[in-house]
Amino acid sequence: MKSTKLTIGNVTLDNNVVLAPMAGVTDLPFRLLCKEMGAGLICMEMVSAKAIYYNNKNTIDLLQIHPDETPVSLQFFGSDPKIMSEMAKRIEDRPFSFLDINMGCPVPKVVNNHEGSALMKEPKLAAEIVRSIANAIDKPVTVKIRKGFDDGHINAVELAKRLEDAGAAAIAVHGRTREQYYSGKADWDMIRQVKQAVTVPVIGNGDIVSVQDGKRMLEETGCDGIMVGRGARGNPWIFRELVHYLETGEVLERPTPKEIKQMIERHSKLQLKYKGEYTAIREMRKHISWYTGGLPHSAALRAAVNQAEDFDTLQQLLDEWM
Repeated sequence: MKSTKLTIGNVTLDNNVVLAPMAGVTDLPFRLLCKEMGAGLICMEMVSAKAIYYNNKNTIDLLQIHPDETPVSLQFFGSDPKIMSEMAKRIEDRPFSFLDINMGCPVPKVVNNHEGSALMKEPKLAAEIVRSIANAIDKPVTVKIRKGFDDGHINAVELAKRLEDAGAAAIAVHGRTREQYYSGKADWDMIRQVKQAVTVPVIGNGDIVSVQDGKRMLEETGCDGIMVGRGARGNPWIFRELVHYLETGEVLERPTPKEIKQMIERHSKLQLKYKGEYTAIREMRKHISWYTGGLPHSAALRAAVNQAEDFDTLQQLLDEWM
């Protein structure tokens, strides 16, 4: 049996399959499900260093970590090395294993603030942020970057070297530029180039939607781990399937409609527990859309779910349509 363990800094993960951080998706209920399904590392939604500085209530909620989901990577974004290192120190006693610096988010309101993927245009500042945080805390500091900002600024290799020198314990690379957002095809060769340029673990991200994709990425790029983002939406089973395939070469059966229904019910109950009915029912609308994509009558179910205002109605719809 082939081991898929991965060591980053002083932490050894059970396997090298990672849930990517996704704003509005990788909240606590979803992370718990992905962990149960075998993800070796769970990444939280990104939080703003400035928002922690100002004690923003929504941000404090985002920092919630459940003992069952560890090891967890807490993802930070910002552009001021001093504030970021001070806030890293302030929250270091929380039960996360890694502090990840976001240098990949393409959203305009983040980029226009010189944060997220905008930092790829400022390698010196990017390195300064990593260095200041790595010096401020004892936990491993990791970074998520993209291929580059746009086709005129493809600098993942140069930036990765700088970040390693600054103290990064691992680097995740999304094989698209900021200008591509999530369109087009991810450039896995860029992940391979980064892997060859640094000595710390490199985690490949982009276009992993099947177990075969995961194995191919490891083989083609030589990366140490794989990060699953959009391929996990409505599909927490992908972690169990990937780990099993990488270790045994066997493809597990896809979940049945009954298993999908049970997962939706479990997800809904976790949402209700942690977010209350009003928020939970609205959050579940997008998740149910992802869970049921391609199933018979799924369009009609989704339309009905989008009108549901309480959990009894949601349960009735699931019983009726699934």
